[in-house]
Amino acid sequence: MTRECPGPARKPEAPPSGPVLAEAAVVFAVVLSIHAAVWDRYSWCAVALAVQAFYVQYKWDRLLQQGNAVFQFRMSANSGLLPASMVMPLLGLVMKERCQAAENQHFERFGVVVAATGMAVALFSSVLALGITRPMPTNTCAISGLAGGVIIYIMKHSLSVGEVIEVLEVLLIFVYLNMILLYLLPRCFTPGEALLVLGGISFVLNQLIKRSLTVVESQGDPVDFLLLVVVVGMVLMGIFFSTLFVFMDSGTWASSIFFHLMTCVLGLGVVLPWLHWLIHRNPLLWLLQFLCRTETRIYLLAYWSLLAILACLVVLYQNAKRSASESKKHRAPAITRKYFHFIVVATYIPGIMFDRPLLYVAATVCLAVFIFLEYVRYFRIKPLGHTLRSLLSLFLDERDSGPLILTHIYLLLGMSLPVWLIPRPCAQKGSLGGARALVPYAGVLAVGVGDTVASIFGSTMGEIRWPGTKKTFEGTMTSIFAQIISVALILIFDSGVDLNYSYAWLLGSISTVSLLEAYTTQIDNLLLPLYLLILLMA
Repeated sequence: MTRECPGPARKPEAPPSGPVLAEAAVVFAVVLSIHAAVWDRYSWCAVALAVQAFYVQYKWDRLLQQGNAVFQFRMSANSGLLPASMVMPLLGLVMKERCQAAENQHFERFGVVVAATGMAVALFSSVLALGITRPMPTNTCAISGLAGGVIIYIMKHSLSVGEVIEVLEVLLIFVYLNMILLYLLPRCFTPGEALLVLGGISFVLNQLIKRSLTVVESQGDPVDFLLLVVVVGMVLMGIFFSTLFVFMDSGTWASSIFFHLMTCVLGLGVVLPWLHWLIHRNPLLWLLQFLCRTETRIYLLAYWSLLAILACLVVLYQNAKRSASESKKHRAPAITRKYFHFIVVATYIPGIMFDRPLLYVAATVCLAVFIFLEYVRYFRIKPLGHTLRSLLSLFLDERDSGPLILTHIYLLLGMSLPVWLIPRPCAQKGSLGGARALVPYAGVLAVGVGDTVASIFGSTMGEIRWPGTKKTFEGTMTSIFAQIISVALILIFDSGVDLNYSYAWLLGSISTVSLLEAYTTQIDNLLLPLYLLILLMA
């Protein structure tokens, strides 16, 4: 009789770390706050989604620690599935509530579709995580199955057939974008960041296709169409060139000339005709007339041009200091990188106060320029590719562990999303009163002021650290105080903002998002403005 040798003892699973639990507690506080403000069947779905996302995040964190994930994710952070999963559903809920108050049924249903799409994408990501986990986590699968069943049942009885098809279309696009972009861009995203970024791109692409097929003479604003076409066009351009340069060297002059020629072909032969089809006029003439429509716009454009020159001078000056130190490993300190936050704040505040449509368009054009320059840097396109690599390498941090440099693009997105995401028909009828009037300033407050002040004061004066993190108590408190002062200044200089005694909700929102900044390991430039926007809109 032979005895079987016992296998190696399985180590007990470690519980989630303190920072992960604190981050989850902050997210649950936001979810419950929105649930209390909205209190309908969709908000119950959001609570169920948050519970299952928390359990799945724990399993995905273990996969990342063991190196068993299918794709290569950014390793200096946790999976971030919970905070990322809740952005689109909560955004859809508060959008539905505000548009219902404005009696705009079209955008009210649009908010429901946004919420349903966010839940569908999050559930798919959860199923993907559980499907590759070994051994199969029985309890987590049961919780996810129960939450998914409740969400699907409620959405089945809430969405029309056309809205269900729209949600499934976004989910299909999201699946293919995940397989393509996560393969082409290893270590650029955490699972949560991939869900947030690729989910947003998938929704934009589906909206552009839908509007292109149903376009009529009086439908839509050219400003909105410009954003949709630019985002989709830049993503398709990146996928095209990434596939092409797998088979040829991108650093030669022949490849560089081909890159510039194909960029012109795609821009003049695809993007501009597509935009012309949507707005029924010449896009270049429309843009020129739009920019020069008022004297205020000309002054703002001149002012922004000076700030852009200042930002370029900061980059050149810091690189000159690196050359003088003769150190290839020299990196700009975190405080130096915050100079750009101050420049962006100085850019956005006048735009929000005096001409939001101009800011909307200018941010869209700037996004296209940033992404194009990143393509030039990444593919080493002559004559600027190597120069951009040298200049921007000075400002890298631990979040730029992949082949792309995305932090400056995330900063632009974080500042612009509160301006882009507000349905203007819902804001024109007084539904954005009280703290909601500060929604366009969410990026300025959360990133431009809060994150900047927290970083500067935390690194220079902070002594008491939040448990398990590098962030300090002093940095968080000064961040909250600085945002309150900024709100007071906005009340003085922007006559369109009236809090109507909603000070307690405003203080709670700012404090909650500041705590999230202290504990999250995700890209705060993108995550914080979205959470502050959601809380202010509620």
